[in-house]
Amino acid sequence: MSEFAPGPVSARPPGTVRISSYLLYAVAVIEVISLIVTLSTLSSLRQALNDAYAGTDLAESGDAIAVGVAVGGAVIALLVAVGLVVLGFLNLRGKNPARIVTWVLGGLFLLCCGVGQLFNAAGSGMGTDSSGNVPDQADVQAKLDAAMPGWYNPVTTLLGVIPILLVLVALILLALPASNAWFKPRAATWEPPTPGYPVMPGSSYPTPPYAQGGEPPLPPAPPVQGSEPPETPAPPR
Repeated sequence: MSEFAPGPVSARPPGTVRISSYLLYAVAVIEVISLIVTLSTLSSLRQALNDAYAGTDLAESGDAIAVGVAVGGAVIALLVAVGLVVLGFLNLRGKNPARIVTWVLGGLFLLCCGVGQLFNAAGSGMGTDSSGNVPDQADVQAKLDAAMPGWYNPVTTLLGVIPILLVLVALILLALPASNAWFKPRAATWEPPTPGYPVMPGSSYPTPPYAQGGEPPLPPAPPVQGSEPPETPAPPR
């Protein structure tokens, strides 16, 4: 038996680990909701891009760009949702490699989403110089805002900011001392073998004789009342 073994599966993880996993589950649900919102507004997105690129060198690219954005967002959202659910489940099981992967992927998630939100906030008020017969990005953004429903921008902003905060809190909870104790290996208990029973190779538990191919021992027969005990033969001289 190995010297160290993980804690029992039935043990209840500390509150910091449980809350962290629940937050990861919540982010996974938000990613799915964001995917549904994107797919529900795909037709408006295609129409807005076609209008924005009409009469330019990218007039035929509106549908392709809209479909590419929707498909790319769907794939990323599904991968993120599945990954967060798996990591949250493994963290509840006390798997330290899963906690390390959560820190790494969570940090990348915060970096990418944070930079994306900054670019969205900064890009909404800035235009770009376009070379050739290409529409200005500020005009494209203005037509997108006009074509989308009134609730689209506030909802997408919340769906982009809330996961950042939840993932940040989840990573901090995994780094607290209470969480560290849950992910530490625990010393395996060892029981000495019972005298009179052989021990199988590689095992610390006693093995009864009948486990090696014999029959289990029968209990001794009770003495018959009124009978004399058998005489013990004398040893030969």
